[in-house]
Amino acid sequence: MKKLLSCAALAIVVLTACQKNNLPESPTTKILPLGASRVQGDPPNYHSYRYKLWKKLVENGWSVDFIGSQVDPKSYPEVNDEEFDPHHEGHSGYTSGQLLDELDNWIAGVDTPDIVLFSSPGGNDALDFLPYEDAIDNVVEIVQKLQVHNPEVTIVLEKMAPGNAVAMLVLDNYFTRFQNDMDSLVNYLNTPTSTVMSIDMATGFDEDLLADPVHYNQQGASFISDRYYDLLITIMEP
Repeated sequence: MKKLLSCAALAIVVLTACQKNNLPESPTTKILPLGASRVQGDPPNYHSYRYKLWKKLVENGWSVDFIGSQVDPKSYPEVNDEEFDPHHEGHSGYTSGQLLDELDNWIAGVDTPDIVLFSSPGGNDALDFLPYEDAIDNVVEIVQKLQVHNPEVTIVLEKMAPGNAVAMLVLDNYFTRFQNDMDSLVNYLNTPTSTVMSIDMATGFDEDLLADPVHYNQQGASFISDRYYDLLITIMEP
């Protein structure tokens, strides 16, 4: 009798394992990290959120593919025997106008993104003393180009993290206006098939998270990646 029970238990285990192996794999979500130097990073001088976000996603079983025309040349530790996905669309020093001018070329050469993480829109415009209204127009056009490329794309616009006290002497006007205008901006850009949303990177962010006046140190990169992760899992869940 005991032998019969053992055989039955073994059969159940084998059947369950086979059923699990035959389950369809979770679809891979293609994520485009878009922006300037905060996306690109330059370790050890300053850090991007990308590696820490990728690491947390992989550790928690999410299947993601970072895409973009740029490849991070730095070396990062493997996670679960996987090498870091180095692709991105971060261009140090680029203003919103420069991102807009090049966007068609970039997205034509990569897979279609499911999600775009648009970092610090207008940050370099502020540092270059460019008109706020032009930056807003450029951000709108960037989002709309992405929606033409994929009418079902989800786009996340940052309410960007502040710089230090010195940087904020330059950034403050842009920063305040972007924070105040973001909700109405995302409502304007939403379509019936494409969700545009904002993410608050400013609340709780302080100078201890900066490597220099505007870029993240490792703790700052973790702060940003955690915020993105918490939002992304709500977007990607079935």
